[in-house]
Amino acid sequence: MIELGILLALASALGVNISMLCKHRGAVAAPDVRINRPVRSAVSLFRSRWWAIGFAVAAGAWALHVVALGFAPLSLVETVISGSIVLLAYLAQRWFGLRVSRREWVGLGLIAAGLAFLGATVPETSSHGSDYSLSAMIAFEAGAVAAGALLLLSGSAGTLGTSRGPLLGVAAGLLLGVANVSVKALTGTVPGDPLSVLSPWTAALLFAGVGAFFALARGLQIGGAIPVIALSSVAANCASISGGVLVFGDAIGADALGIVLRSVAFVVVIVATALLPAGLGRVPTPPGTAPANA
Repeated sequence: MIELGILLALASALGVNISMLCKHRGAVAAPDVRINRPVRSAVSLFRSRWWAIGFAVAAGAWALHVVALGFAPLSLVETVISGSIVLLAYLAQRWFGLRVSRREWVGLGLIAAGLAFLGATVPETSSHGSDYSLSAMIAFEAGAVAAGALLLLSGSAGTLGTSRGPLLGVAAGLLLGVANVSVKALTGTVPGDPLSVLSPWTAALLFAGVGAFFALARGLQIGGAIPVIALSSVAANCASISGGVLVFGDAIGADALGIVLRSVAFVVVIVATALLPAGLGRVPTPPGTAPANA
């Protein structure tokens, strides 16, 4: 059944990349997102056709993601999804007319290679949503939410120059990681007890999801598409992988050598993100216009 989880994760990854690029096109065409005016900002975003399309595609990808979590360990699902991040550059350049620099190609390639290695070497153990440490769950979610909220507020403050977009991307990713860990916990209880959906993890899922929504939207408006999307994806997957290990007990490696190699790959992924330039928001090519570098 793990193989089915991997296939679903790959389909989800393709949908996520397409949805992110659609959202970028919609976000830069919408009025500025303001955290202190959430309803007005949300309405303005959904009035943008491309944002609405991206959100719909993301919903389908998220559904595939949830199903995948029911068949495979959290850490495996997340590494498969993030290992497909190199698709982002191809789709951005060929389908959406965005210029992808050599530095961005190298950064995405290293990130994909590192995460693909993590996925290929995951130990053959499976975590179940109902099997987790309550204290570890509370500590992980509280810490990740606090870090994500701090980055969201810092990135929205307008005092960090070109770093604001990437910071907001990281904030969105951390909050999405919280949502993923919550979903994994719910997949272990809700099928057998539907009323268990009324749990603190559902509240954490909703809170983190809303925060990620605004962090990503604002980050896409003021940051380059590739850096913001990539950092959001990496942060989400790193947070989810950490949650799989710390909360659900996913093994880091099958033996000492495996642990060392997977740890090195994890570090490579983190370092590779530094190759992604902060960048400023770019205006995408209007629909129907041929990409400049096609």
